[in-house]
Amino acid sequence: MMRQGLAALINNEKDLTVCCEAESAAQAMDAIAANKPDLVIADITLPDKSGLELIKDTLALHPGLRILVVSMHDESLYAERVLRAGGRGYIMKQEGGKRLMDGIRQVLAGQIYVSEKMSKRILEIFSGQRNSSGGSPVEKLTDREFEVFQLVGEGKGTREIAEKLHLSVKTVEVHRLHIKEKLEIKTAAELIRFAVRWVETQAPS
Repeated sequence: MMRQGLAALINNEKDLTVCCEAESAAQAMDAIAANKPDLVIADITLPDKSGLELIKDTLALHPGLRILVVSMHDESLYAERVLRAGGRGYIMKQEGGKRLMDGIRQVLAGQIYVSEKMSKRILEIFSGQRNSSGGSPVEKLTDREFEVFQLVGEGKGTREIAEKLHLSVKTVEVHRLHIKEKLEIKTAAELIRFAVRWVETQAPS
């Protein structure tokens, strides 16, 4: 419903046309190859892999393709990761239609689009002025560790996580170990409690 609503909104604009839609990352890769769009609008949460992995996979095959992420997830945690992965912008779904159209046109024009607040933060990061104590410890995690951490918080076991992310059980165990080190957590039970609480705080109100 959300995807169809976005498509209708975009198609109402005289200078914009939706050339294809996809329900998953795999479908998106096929649709991009077949239709060669100027811009891809992606979400972070997809049924088969994360939006961050989709961005990386897409740009490996289509360098220079512009990707704008529209998601319900807090930009303070995801916008920086999206830009690092090669995305050109990030808009939270509650921003509304006008902001979305502004974002689409800005990214199509070759610019980066994030909120004013996020723009200031990114400038601070690049200028080395950001206070390292001010952010969430979760920001220390790599994109893959972040995915594992989220799935731990959703109650998934190591084997389930390995199957979902197409990794070996041993690789997931290594990621869990690194997550504990970065978050300064001692035990697996403590990691699960922390991750569950974190996932609960991220749920849309």
